Amino acid sequence: MTNNKNLLLVSSGGGKNFKLANSLKKLVDSAYPISTKIINLELYNLPLYKPGINTDNKVAKGLSQEFENSNAFIFCAPEYNGGSPPILTNAITWISITTNNWRDCFSGKIALIGTNSGGDGLRFLASFRSQLEYLGTIVVPKTISVNDKKEFNQDSAKRSLQSLIDLL
Repeated sequence: MTNNKNLLLVSSGGGKNFKLANSLKKLVDSAYPISTKIINLELYNLPLYKPGINTDNKVAKGLSQEFENSNAFIFCAPEYNGGSPPILTNAITWISITTNNWRDCFSGKIALIGTNSGGDGLRFLASFRSQLEYLGTIVVPKTISVNDKKEFNQDSAKRSLQSLIDLL
């Protein structure tokens, strides 16, 4: 692994999953020579994508650029209604339509998925893995799940992060 790799930590919001993203960033920054950046999707204020909408959106293009410039991702989001939160789905949609090929920002890149949800978040972890793999992303097998009954496990997180780093 070289130190010219970029890891983008993507939080679906500013609450518990942003805290999870920050905890993971600290672990990466303390152990690996890799550039890290956290983004909070709430701050992008993207309009809801729908067919026929004007796709010349500077905010969406800026978000796409963040993804395009990254070699790997860590996604931190809660489970919503048994799947991905709408803000994450909307962001992925905008990213996929603002590049030359809809998979450009994801194909061949590495991802780790984490969640801080009301429950175990397994439906989100499974459905989002499927979506990322469809986009061409290599998803680390081990995920990170935190909730009110299951605290953040630093040792387990380090093992998951090592799996991500090993693939870079």
